Amino acid sequence: MTTRADVETEYRERLRQRRQTLAAKERVHARYGWTRVVLVLAMIAIAIVAGLAAATWLIALAVAFVVIAIAHGRLLNARDRAASAVAFYERGIARVTHQWIGHGRDGRHLAPAHHLYADDLDVFGRGSLFELLATTRTHAGEETLARWLLAPAPPDVVHARQDAVRELAGRLDLRERVAIIGDAQGIGVHARILRAWATTPVALQGQAPRIGVAVLVASTIAVAWWMDSGALRYLFLLLIAAQLGVAQFYKKRVLAVVEAVDEPAHDLELLAVLLRTIESESVTAPRLRELQAAVARSGRPASAEIGRLSRLIGWLSMRHNVYLAIPASIVMWTTQWAFAIEAWRARAGGDVPGWLDVAGEFEALLALATFAAEHPDDAVFPAIADGPAPAIAAVDLKHPTLPGSAVGNTLSIGGDASHLLIVSGSNMSGKSTLLRALGANVVLAQMGAPVRAASFQMTPVEIAAAIRVQDSLVDGRSKFMAEITRMKEVVDRTHDRRGAVLFLLDEILGGTNSHDRRIGSEALLAGLVKAGAIGLVTTHDLAIGTIADRPDSRAANVHFEDRFEDGELIFDYVLRPGVVRKSNAIALMRSLGLDV
Repeated sequence: MTTRADVETEYRERLRQRRQTLAAKERVHARYGWTRVVLVLAMIAIAIVAGLAAATWLIALAVAFVVIAIAHGRLLNARDRAASAVAFYERGIARVTHQWIGHGRDGRHLAPAHHLYADDLDVFGRGSLFELLATTRTHAGEETLARWLLAPAPPDVVHARQDAVRELAGRLDLRERVAIIGDAQGIGVHARILRAWATTPVALQGQAPRIGVAVLVASTIAVAWWMDSGALRYLFLLLIAAQLGVAQFYKKRVLAVVEAVDEPAHDLELLAVLLRTIESESVTAPRLRELQAAVARSGRPASAEIGRLSRLIGWLSMRHNVYLAIPASIVMWTTQWAFAIEAWRARAGGDVPGWLDVAGEFEALLALATFAAEHPDDAVFPAIADGPAPAIAAVDLKHPTLPGSAVGNTLSIGGDASHLLIVSGSNMSGKSTLLRALGANVVLAQMGAPVRAASFQMTPVEIAAAIRVQDSLVDGRSKFMAEITRMKEVVDRTHDRRGAVLFLLDEILGGTNSHDRRIGSEALLAGLVKAGAIGLVTTHDLAIGTIADRPDSRAANVHFEDRFEDGELIFDYVLRPGVVRKSNAIALMRSLGLDV
């Protein structure tokens, strides 16, 4: 069986090879650079010594310079791709060796302001699920990954994604090819901007005006070419005046086209190559084949259409070239290319949102495949199936962002098992980590990813968490008010989903006195379980554990232990049945020198 150590070995070998390739291209790059310098110096020397008499030599050297410059440009692109490949494997090794935290994209800009588990389960931020998973190259991929993290998919969609991820997990070459698209390591293709631009009303409509402008320009060029009499000169001036009139007539709309296309134009070549990769890759998973069909639905490959748009915008941008300023004004350069871009948008703009969705989903699947490939020995694809009541059973469950050496735990909740687990234990013993481990793995499971466990079965559930609830000076809310507000949201979501909810509550009602906490907690938890929900609740208040003594509570107590040896706290992070029987708070304070 493949292990994480095997993955690291393969990554390091490929990293060594890519570094060798990069070093070789750097050496060739230096030779090209010196060759171009020598050619320029030779042309200058020949021009000084021989002047125009050596025109043939000067032309030959100039041609050689252009040829070498083109080859040099291609080499630089190849060098940049080699550098991107080096970075790809360096980042992969960092993830495999658990040195990735703080070095990736944290996705904070994608985090919603109010969500029932995003903040509690560290979906975004430093060391988050998003930072671990986000190996995407485009904003469309990022946004798709974020959506999947924030909302569970139905079981049939999850199963389709699982099949796709399984297939892609074994394709390291494909993941590398996608990672080095565009000769840069950053993220590109502003999907939201491109999607909005592509679907707004066309400013320059109609084939007839476009043909008319082209005929006017062609006539002007033809008259200028054959102009050898006074009559043709007058005709030429008349045509120029007509051009000025037409340009003035369309000026506002042309400027609107030019300004509107500026932002969407970024990284179109990256998108075209990504779509071409999707179109050409040999795949068997049904969902991957559906994605391929989606980018070919319009009749012409999506990559070809985006490539054409990229070229049109490239031609339009040449209006800034100082050497083309005068000729461009004669041929109505900006107007003609604005018409061409709008004609493209009228024909293909409506397909762009779908193409971006395909690109985003393919990248998100590749990201999940990377996670699967890099955790071959401690991650499995969960079994998800509908059932009469919510239930989760996990063996050797670990938090997805912890290293491979993390301690796993086994638990069952819902179905024939207890519907409520009351988790007690001392500070830092692992209570909150258990809640986050279960919640994070449920998030992964319902987006189509493997989970960190030896086995994992579940029915579809929504997560409602209250782990990181804070007071707010700005909003004038105490911690207790924030807690009970979140509890109301948990209860409402449970009723909305008719009980298909996993609730994760850390230190329930910790913002009030022990008397009110016990009464309020018992009523709240009993109501949630009665409504059909399942969940875990942590507490330091052992009175909460008495809830499990009620015959109708469907609850059980579990706990984490610790021991204090030679002034040091020792945790084993193993979940045990029953209520914890000791606390480390006093010993911990004394170990820090406090007089307790």
